[in-house]
Amino acid sequence: MLQDLLTAVIAAGCTGLVYLSAAARVVKQYERGVVLRLGRFAGGVRPPGFTMIIPFVDRLYKVNLQIVTLPIPAQEGITRDNVTVRVDAVVYFKVVDPASAVIQVEDYRFAVSQMAQTSLRSIIGKSDLDDLLSNREKLNQGLELMIDSPAIGWGVQIDRVEIKDVSLPESMKRSMARQAEADRDRRARIINADAEFQASKKLAEAAQQMADTPAALQLRLLQTVTAVAAEKNSTLVLPFPVELLRFLEKAQGQPQVPSAPETPRPLGLTTPPETTAETAAVDASAPAGSTEAEVEGAGEARLDGEPEPAALDGAPEAPLDPASIAPVRAAADAASPGPPDQ
Repeated sequence: MLQDLLTAVIAAGCTGLVYLSAAARVVKQYERGVVLRLGRFAGGVRPPGFTMIIPFVDRLYKVNLQIVTLPIPAQEGITRDNVTVRVDAVVYFKVVDPASAVIQVEDYRFAVSQMAQTSLRSIIGKSDLDDLLSNREKLNQGLELMIDSPAIGWGVQIDRVEIKDVSLPESMKRSMARQAEADRDRRARIINADAEFQASKKLAEAAQQMADTPAALQLRLLQTVTAVAAEKNSTLVLPFPVELLRFLEKAQGQPQVPSAPETPRPLGLTTPPETTAETAAVDASAPAGSTEAEVEGAGEARLDGEPEPAALDGAPEAPLDPASIAPVRAAADAASPGPPDQ
């Protein structure tokens, strides 16, 4: 009898141990338990720690409350400005309502992944290429709102969405590289032109200062000579001294005296302008109606030493120079007819 009782107690203990092992559950700190009793949600969410369920009646689902990092596969789309791009992103989310995450959606991870992919495609179609490349913060916020709206009913909260990379075609990359190079070239030319303009203004001011103070130009020249002479691989040649430059500068500063106008010469005669007055005196001394031969004879008589006739109007007599009579004689010979042919 006692042995049968002991056997029954041992059997009951073993059955209790089996039941306890089947009913005992441990929920971790970052998890919450959702119990479905005969397919229905039973009570509230089980807190972390040790908990008991009814074996073969209850079913415990453990839901992770940690932030989940879900990568979104690269999505290919066409932007609003007709550029084909491939964009991939990453979604950070966590479960805030374990009961809804188990009851409202079959697999909340898969649902969030598919919603993120469709939202990313929609964002690509609504944005320009420049926005995808430079204005990602705004796109991230829009993408987060698009995913978070349906995820609230699933007991999931979207913590953050980030666009990781934007892949462009090779032709578009080359075009953008040429555009960036042209823009840099334009800015470099503008900066160079601005520098030349400022340098020209400073050089004009320096030239004005040197023009006001000539000694500054000489000092600058000597300074340049010193700078060139510092390099021993060149030869400096000064073709004229600085003092000569000063002399020429002073000579240019003196006013020039205007010269007397030159008297025009009569046509057909080679008589210099100085002999015209003497020739006029000889013509005036000859009597009216005298021929060129008589004038020539009078000139020859003057050359032989005869006294010259008195000047008209009591003017003082002037000696005649033989060199001044020779051209008159040559003109008379040229005018007189030659001897008759024999």
